[in-house]
Amino acid sequence: MRCPALLVLTALALAGCARPGPAGYQGYLEGEFIYVAAPLAGRLESLAVQKGDRVEAGTRLFTLEGSAEAAAQRQAADQLRAVQARLADLQKGFRPSELAALEARREQARAAAELAGLEFARQESLFKAQVISANEFDRARLAHAQHVRAVEELTAQLATAQLGGRSDAIAALTADVSAAAAAKERADWNVEQKTQAARQAGLVYDTLYRAGEYVAAGGPVVVLLPPANLKVRFYVPEAEFGALRAGGDVRVSLTGRATPLAARISYLSPQPEYTPPVLYNRANRAKLVFLIEAVFAAGEARDLHPGQPVEVTVVR
Repeated sequence: MRCPALLVLTALALAGCARPGPAGYQGYLEGEFIYVAAPLAGRLESLAVQKGDRVEAGTRLFTLEGSAEAAAQRQAADQLRAVQARLADLQKGFRPSELAALEARREQARAAAELAGLEFARQESLFKAQVISANEFDRARLAHAQHVRAVEELTAQLATAQLGGRSDAIAALTADVSAAAAAKERADWNVEQKTQAARQAGLVYDTLYRAGEYVAAGGPVVVLLPPANLKVRFYVPEAEFGALRAGGDVRVSLTGRATPLAARISYLSPQPEYTPPVLYNRANRAKLVFLIEAVFAAGEARDLHPGQPVEVTVVR
């Protein structure tokens, strides 16, 4: 029979030869929340989600009452159409019927000028034959010239009518159209902002208003927690802090999960702390510690919750 003292010495020797396991650090889960708000104020018309719901990107979260914004949108649309119509009318010039009237007046002037020309030719022959006086000849000559000038005037009016508005007037109306279009865009934006949707998938962590309540401009209504915004915070003693690097792999163990979750160190605090703000460690052995943060791989943190205590093991 072996001596009990020999058995104790043998066990101690075997324990001294065994390789020590990796050190574990106590920590907790921390969430970076997204507070979804509308930039405009209004009464909460409908809340489409509840606390605890999981939503996908693009899911409607809530809608504020927007009657005033809708009316302003219609007004801006009408003003834009009015200015666009005025610009189009100015660019077109006269209507076809008005151009036809000017053309008819010019043809009448041409006929009158032709008749005056024939009369002037006769009067000129009679004047050379000294049958009529110089006064009668001058009247015929000036009447012919007057009709010719009338034809030229109507020709110029017709050309101007076909050109449309002046360039300065068109430029001014073009600027008015641009300003009206900008006002329409702003009115559309205001209407769109009355309804807010999730920009990314996540958990509805909380809702801060109920339907019928008034929400101030910029006041958050829904609190979202995307899985990518959930991270691990743990504290490492000063003696072991220097061996850790950003990008290093860690394993996160949670109560009730048989398999640890993979995570990657994303942040190492440059400032030491004497004690972590929340002590999950079994014994406060190290007074000088450094904060470490790690993020989970894609899809790992979907069912986790902020505040859960964890144990973190560094992968060497």
